[in-house]
Amino acid sequence: MHVIVATDGSRQSLAAAKHLKSFADPAKITTISVVAVIRPYAAVAFADDLSPAKATSADFDSLHFRDAADSATKAVAAVFDGWGPKVQVRIRSGSPASEIIKAAKQADAGLVVVAAGSRGLSDTVLLGSTAQRVQHSAPCPVLVVRPAPRKRKK
Repeated sequence: MHVIVATDGSRQSLAAAKHLKSFADPAKITTISVVAVIRPYAAVAFADDLSPAKATSADFDSLHFRDAADSATKAVAAVFDGWGPKVQVRIRSGSPASEIIKAAKQADAGLVVVAAGSRGLSDTVLLGSTAQRVQHSAPCPVLVVRPAPRKRKK
């Protein structure tokens, strides 16, 4: 089975990859494709939570977006190092939900893994939820990994 693991560069997308690894049988997975999608005309930068070196606020050109996406895909792919399945990384350009769905169709994927709520409430309200769109239109099952609930202070 081919598995698509989507990353937006957030810590939550890294947690989603770790969650897949925590329960999946690596003998049943042939390939894992770690996919990042850059929005070509985005007003919001690609998240850079996984990069070891933080960028400056003036660094908002498309080359930086590609570098951040490259760093994110490599960080997520590293989760699967030595686990068993072949791992490949892909950086795509366009609408995140559409590109994740296209990647799943092209790979004849058996599962798509996405994080929910990784970019915050304002992004969800303004742009709609990528996880929700993928879940609705993917050609295969979708594992949506939600953030761990916050502990309430008493």
